[in-house]
Amino acid sequence: MADFDQELDASGLNCPLPILRAKKTLTSMETGKVLHIIATDPGSVKDFEAFAKQTGNELMESREEGGKFHFLIKKA
Repeated sequence: MADFDQELDASGLNCPLPILRAKKTLTSMETGKVLHIIATDPGSVKDFEAFAKQTGNELMESREEGGKFHFLIKKA
């Protein structure tokens, strides 16, 4: 897994909370920094793909591991 600058654990949260938390966290981060998000909501996979397209942030990684979904988003 790639390096990241900040981690957001959104486990147990349902849509749209993981996205809202990620958006808030990214706002406080510098451009080019990478946020690692952990979520348990299967819907978050499509949510984060759409979020990246809408916001222009780069979805570097999206994977599932042991029932948890991991995302790496680089702030644009």
